[in-house]
Amino acid sequence: MRKLIAGNWKMNGLRADGAALARDLVSRAAKSPPSCDLLVCPPATLLAEIGSLLAGSRIALGGQDCHAEPKGAHTGDVSAPMLKDAGCAYVIVGHSERRQNHHESDATVRAKATAGLGAGLIPIVCVGETAAQRDAKQHLSVCGGQIAGSLPEIAGAGQLVVAYEPVWAIGTGRTPTTTDIAEVHAFIRAELKKRVANPDAVRILYGGSVNAKNAAEILGVANVDGALVGGASLDGASFWTIAQAAG
Repeated sequence: MRKLIAGNWKMNGLRADGAALARDLVSRAAKSPPSCDLLVCPPATLLAEIGSLLAGSRIALGGQDCHAEPKGAHTGDVSAPMLKDAGCAYVIVGHSERRQNHHESDATVRAKATAGLGAGLIPIVCVGETAAQRDAKQHLSVCGGQIAGSLPEIAGAGQLVVAYEPVWAIGTGRTPTTTDIAEVHAFIRAELKKRVANPDAVRILYGGSVNAKNAAEILGVANVDGALVGGASLDGASFWTIAQAAG
């Protein structure tokens, strides 16, 4: 299957910054069409503008989060139908920064993923362990529990992406060894076989300090079907190098 390289811009970018980055990526994609699928997830304030710049290009648009309800009295939240209306094709749910900073449970993540599916979006469900859990060798049980509790029950193979992001590697510059990554991705694939009709069609992304230097090695690991890129996605050249590594 084609790999998916997704850029999570997080809470970064004003209009001028985001537009410049989007134009840069669209230009690169037009000159040298990538052999992978590309996705960018800007902050909500930029979705409409970035979406218009990406229209007609080979780069998809995604949201960084959504509410479980389609509408209502939820000040400050964005619903899945709103993301779809803004041009999104994907939505990230369950990122560790949401799980930790906003105390989101597996049940909350599942509800959001289900809402995304209902709106016609592909949810990217994030799972991953903390440093303490890794040191205690609980990483597989933690990821297994998050998968069991967070994946929507109604998802088909082409409607779902899972992202493994070890919490201790996000934004730290630390990355697991390729052996560590292979172990967890193989485990996730096995867990998917219990829950999805065609588990081999579900893309499993790796995220956590992915950059232009380590991308080729990470993307060459078995069961790594792409990357969820944080900081490096804010630099057009770096993000494009990662995309080329996916080829």
